Amino acid sequence: MNARFWRKEDDRIVCELCPRHCRLKAGQRAFCYVRQATEDGMNLTTYGRSSGFCIDPIEKKPLNHFLPGTPVLSFGTAGCNLGCKFCQNHDISKARDTDKLMEKATPEMIAAAAKHTGCRSVAYTYNDPVIFAEYAIDTALACREQEIKNVVVSAGYITDRAREEFFAPMNAANIDLKAFSETFYHKLTASHLQPVLDTLVYLVHETNVWVEITTLIIPGKNDSEEETTAMCEWIGDNLGLNIPLHFTAYHPDYKMTAPRTPERSLLNAVKIARKTGIEHVYTGNIHHPETASTWCKGCGKILIERDWHALGRWNLTANGKCNNCHEPLAGIFEERPGTWGRKRRRISWNTA
Repeated sequence: MNARFWRKEDDRIVCELCPRHCRLKAGQRAFCYVRQATEDGMNLTTYGRSSGFCIDPIEKKPLNHFLPGTPVLSFGTAGCNLGCKFCQNHDISKARDTDKLMEKATPEMIAAAAKHTGCRSVAYTYNDPVIFAEYAIDTALACREQEIKNVVVSAGYITDRAREEFFAPMNAANIDLKAFSETFYHKLTASHLQPVLDTLVYLVHETNVWVEITTLIIPGKNDSEEETTAMCEWIGDNLGLNIPLHFTAYHPDYKMTAPRTPERSLLNAVKIARKTGIEHVYTGNIHHPETASTWCKGCGKILIERDWHALGRWNLTANGKCNNCHEPLAGIFEERPGTWGRKRRRISWNTA
């Protein structure tokens, strides 16, 4: 598949999709491994091929303020444009074996499968969808024709040139803000912080995409009170206090051997975020229903109860306001919640 987002410079093809700007000779692959230079352009080698399709609860993305309780058809490909030493999906994102891509599906097939299985949205996830931008964009456009919404789960490492076209057909995004330190980004992800911040500002102020943020808390790496405070203050000042923020627990994986995140570290991060004024703060990868649930910023009553990814009490009006005090809840809600629960269903095209 011919790729977009590149330019020719002398005898090189320069990728303009992500801030790495890989400079490639014909036949060479970019850092992400899936974008390959040709004599006169660039190919996306994973177009139409996936590492697998699953129907997930939307809360698993995680998105807590976007169509709660509904099923989302999720898929990814292989490769990544970051080099995270702690990658929790390294079997997919670090894969250079094309045999990892077992499922073949056109954008139209994916949209039809989402419609057939009752999914309200399709999520581009598992590895970073930025690197398969053309496939994601084409699929998102096909989904729109079927009235299926589109969700991006990404580290947000994308250029100004590609950002607008990539996010234009999307409805919601969870952006992984891995830390609030350039040193962390440089040493542990082989990337940089500022482009991610630029993506967040762009999404919140220049699009209608619903945005939530996730930070994986790694003991001794990005869990200091000073860094968490600085990050939350930046979010409040630059994005707004109603952006949902998810602190999730890390487990040792790939090249990182730091101990698993203790529950107290996540709860401390929640406390700091709330102190800075962030209105909706959540924990993930631990069982803690209180900080997985949504509470009214006006009266303090529970609005959406969650136990893992299953919904319990629902105290929102049809137009997304608190049943008790009528304070609006930021997000995208329907008249009633979905009933998908915490199920996860693997699908293939002969069963979709």
